[in-house]
Amino acid sequence: MPRDSDALIHDPQGGMPRLLAIMRRLRDPNTGCPWDIEQTFATIAPYTIEEAYEVADAIERQAWGELQSELGDLLFQSVFHAQMAEDAGLFAFDDVVRAIADKMVARHPHVFGDESRDKSAEQQTVDWERVKAAERAAKAETGVLDGVAVGLPALLRAVKLQKRAARVGFDWPSTDEVLDKIVEESRELVEARDTLTEAEQFEEFGDLLFVMANLGRHLNIDPEAALRAANAKFTRRFRHIEAALAATGRKPDDSDLAEMDALWDAAKAAEKAAKRL
Repeated sequence: MPRDSDALIHDPQGGMPRLLAIMRRLRDPNTGCPWDIEQTFATIAPYTIEEAYEVADAIERQAWGELQSELGDLLFQSVFHAQMAEDAGLFAFDDVVRAIADKMVARHPHVFGDESRDKSAEQQTVDWERVKAAERAAKAETGVLDGVAVGLPALLRAVKLQKRAARVGFDWPSTDEVLDKIVEESRELVEARDTLTEAEQFEEFGDLLFVMANLGRHLNIDPEAALRAANAKFTRRFRHIEAALAATGRKPDDSDLAEMDALWDAAKAAEKAAKRL
């Protein structure tokens, strides 16, 4: 393959061809970047996951200027994987584009085909799941839970597994049963803490988290998003503690739990008051 021109690589208006050319140059075994040349699908995958979370973080903070950059970083991950695949003779970036375009057309017959658009969002979701089920069958994924990616964040995968099971009737009818199960699992965790091994405590803790994810599903709450929000709230309030202590020339390790608890409560009260305004 002829070497990509420097003119394209340095052209600000080069668009997608420019990005692909940059990636090819980075992976060139003779003149590319040693680090990029060494990478594999396995070594790059953690960066791909990280970039996806940074996109979600920018959206959560409504940092639209950062979102542009983060989307670019995520796009570059797709380009990187596609170039490694092309280097290995597996597929090329154009194949990736063609596959996703074909999939979107096939999954939206009410937009690109002859099906009526006169249906609710709920019916469209049912239709979407029907199409995906047919795709799984074509891949010989016959089990109810087949195709739920193992590499998903654990809370997200828990919800997806539960949704799949619910489709065939393996689900509690209401949140009451889920709440009862949370009480049961909490009790078992306490018992495990007091009488069982560390491995058994680990298992009971996982059971409790799994049921908590199920409660979120029943309440139409994304547990991953809810935990991100809780993390953000904790960060915000702890920074209030740090700021309050800094105003008196101190740091958290110069304080004690009682004082920091009081400062936490003050931050909590201030947030609630601000919400009422």
